[in-house]
Amino acid sequence: MKTRWSRLFPVLSLLAVPAFLVLLVLAPSAGARAGGISDAAQALKKGPVYVDPGARDQLSQADADALAKKITDAGKPVFVAVLPATAEFPAENLIRNLRTQTGVTGAYAVRLGDRFSAAADRSVLSPQSVQNLIASVRAPGVDAKTELNNFVDQALPTARGHAPASWGSTGSGDGGGPGTGALVAGGAVVVAAGAGGYALVRRNRRRKEEEERAALEKLAVVVDEDITAFGEELDRLDFQPGEQGADDAMRADYERALDSYDKAKSLMGAAARPSDVRGVTEALEDGRFSLALLAARREGRPLPERRAPCFFDPRHGPSVEDASWTPAGGAAREVPVCAADAARLRDGLDPVARTVLTEQGPRPYWEAGPAYGPWAGGYFGGGMLPGLLVGTMLGSMLATPAYAAEYGGGGFDGGDVSGADFNPSDFGGDFGGGDFGGGGGGFDGGGGF
Repeated sequence: MKTRWSRLFPVLSLLAVPAFLVLLVLAPSAGARAGGISDAAQALKKGPVYVDPGARDQLSQADADALAKKITDAGKPVFVAVLPATAEFPAENLIRNLRTQTGVTGAYAVRLGDRFSAAADRSVLSPQSVQNLIASVRAPGVDAKTELNNFVDQALPTARGHAPASWGSTGSGDGGGPGTGALVAGGAVVVAAGAGGYALVRRNRRRKEEEERAALEKLAVVVDEDITAFGEELDRLDFQPGEQGADDAMRADYERALDSYDKAKSLMGAAARPSDVRGVTEALEDGRFSLALLAARREGRPLPERRAPCFFDPRHGPSVEDASWTPAGGAAREVPVCAADAARLRDGLDPVARTVLTEQGPRPYWEAGPAYGPWAGGYFGGGMLPGLLVGTMLGSMLATPAYAAEYGGGGFDGGDVSGADFNPSDFGGDFGGGDFGGGGGGFDGGGGF
């Protein structure tokens, strides 16, 4: 019982803290304002549109309410802020700071004076989508109502995710301080929002765990086949450490191969999510190279260089050369191949590809879903995998935020409360360039879906 309460106490404390903070934040008189980005962020937690009192000439209350209703009716995490070009809202890193203080994954559009820009978490819109949207709605002399409605109308159909649980109304914020009645109501709303946000995160986490479990079950079939195939290679080897001609180097190669086999089985037995499989195939790749070294020593051949396994089927062992290959509908690229597949390619034949079971029947692994990303990543590490898979179905999926969130371990959907948990490396800078000059971007690192 003590352990259970020790786990619940931090959660209950988190739900109590917002109410205490509300008393501190809302206690000032009706005319007092915290000011700047903090006001905008607090308002956007409650509704999708915020118009600062200093920018009311940009967008009327009626127009702001209509825009907010459009967003809430769509149920998408799209945020709009209309702000004056004053010292309260420094242009540099403005949208990034707004996103950080709001703490909700989404697409953020900002009208700062007569300038406009936007940015988004990549789980909601890709950086390219944001750039395209900005370019399509920006126009000299266009008014805020037209510009913001154009952005929202184009963003809503493609934005992914859900409206945040904290949106309790469709009204736009005006930055004014609350009265005594609002103090009590505000405390209740924040506590309820905190509880709702916590429940939403828990539901989202359970959903992801279920999806990861299903992906791991699918992936386990392929990995178990690889482990079995490597074990059969060890059996066929028929090497005895004490046999005539065996030396310490051969015995070390053999020992490493056995260790790799045991490690692969152990890691697969302990795998809890798809990303854990990468270590399994890394161990198998290392074991197969050890067998290649052992074979060369026994036959008196030069030792092979360390190369990636055969691209078409890692069970073929280490590659011996790079060959040009063009996937269906894609561009040619150099891939590492074993001797047998290199010969087939030179003869104009198809390589012997590793197939996996899909809804369309057996298909080459690069035409399968994202669950096979960790499997391929263990074999083709060192950053070479994207170049090998570009233009293939698996390559396209590996570039998506969905892959990172669902199969790479973690992540937030659009509308989830993430606080400051986002990577701003692909996010623009200030109004002179980046956010408000040359295009926008995503809150996540990387580029594209």
